[in-house]
Amino acid sequence: MSLTKPAQEPHRFGAPPPAVVKPHSIFTVSAAGEKLGLPVACVQTIFRISRITPIPLGPPEVVGLANLRGKIVTAVSLRRRLGLPDSVTHEGAVAIGIEHRGESFALLVDEVGDVTSVEEASRISAPATLSPARLAVTTAVFRLENGILSVLDMDAILDFVRARAGASRS
Repeated sequence: MSLTKPAQEPHRFGAPPPAVVKPHSIFTVSAAGEKLGLPVACVQTIFRISRITPIPLGPPEVVGLANLRGKIVTAVSLRRRLGLPDSVTHEGAVAIGIEHRGESFALLVDEVGDVTSVEEASRISAPATLSPARLAVTTAVFRLENGILSVLDMDAILDFVRARAGASRS
C-alpha cells in the first residue's frame, strides 16, 4: 500500500482548465449626473419617498426618516454623502432600500439604472482626479464603453462617524 498521492492526470486537452472568473453584477444609479455603482447584493428595493420627517441635529447626509411599507427607515442623501450639490427637494425622490448591519436605509439617488455585468479585466486604477474623500467610499473603478463606473463601498457610505471625522479635517 502506497502512502503517496497519485499523480494528477493531465487535462484531456493538455493544459489545465482556466480559472473561471465571474463578472461583477453592479446596480447603477446616478447622482448629480454622475453614474455610480452599488453592489447588487445590497439593493433590496427601489421606491419613491413620499414624505420625510427631518431629524434635528442629525448628520448632514441624513435627510430624515421615511416610511417604507410601514417600516421606518433612515433616508440618506447620496449627493450629500459624496459632497455633491444637493437637490432642491427630497420628497418624491427615488430611493434604494438597503439593509445594512441590522438597520434599514433609504439611499436617495437622482435616477436608477440597470444591473450591469463588469469583467474583472475592465477594472482600472482610480483616476488621479478622484478626490481623497471619494476614494474613501469607492471599492473599485471599472472602464465602460461610455466612461468609467465607480463602485461605492456601502460600509463607508453608511459610516456617518467616519464621514463627520473626514469633514472636520477638511
